Amino acid sequence: GTSWRLVAPDQAGFGRTPIPPGSRGGLRLWTEQAAGLMDALGAEHYAVVGHSMGGAVALALAAARPEQVTHVVAVSTMGAPGAPLSAELDAVWAAPAGPLGARDMLSRLVFDQALVTESAVAARADAMRAGAAAYASLFPPPRARWADDLTLSAQTLAGIRAPVLLVHGAEDRVTPLGTAALPLLEHLADVRLHVLGRCGHVPQLEHPHDFTRLLSCFLGRERGH
Repeated sequence: GTSWRLVAPDQAGFGRTPIPPGSRGGLRLWTEQAAGLMDALGAEHYAVVGHSMGGAVALALAAARPEQVTHVVAVSTMGAPGAPLSAELDAVWAAPAGPLGARDMLSRLVFDQALVTESAVAARADAMRAGAAAYASLFPPPRARWADDLTLSAQTLAGIRAPVLLVHGAEDRVTPLGTAALPLLEHLADVRLHVLGRCGHVPQLEHPHDFTRLLSCFLGRERGH
């Protein structure tokens, strides 16, 4: 099959990428950061894949860079106009760093609770502790305003030229199908939605074979077909 060059950056405030002084993060910063990174790498054309709030960034990047972005995959995405902050997303954003918060967060993210293993909880807890200070500054309460910051206007969505694949879990409680994915179908010019049953907020973890097949098939299409 086709081989891809994969660029997987940390967004500002996550992993090891700091937030620039005087900024609070947010959709605009993350979109500019992604566009700037791809410019610096000299990438003239590229596909964008984003998960959850990263899906909103992927859609915003496609709107901002219509000449560069060839395909968008938005997984369990945020970004739909008027989408409310779910109680589950509020809880995920509020989860305290450490094993208890990590277990609580993971249990909300997946449909099959067997995936919440001791090793998964430990790895998540380590990641949460490492980035705790920056992360706490990103989504202080009241959190509805940060969900609002991650929504795109109808005008922005209408400006996306690239074909968009939405992948969503039927049992996603963090970004529910009805408020997160379905409204986007009305706003995007070239869109398809794939819904996986028995699946929560992380399809790539819960249904990896289906997910990989969907992605490679969609990204292998020529733009405009």
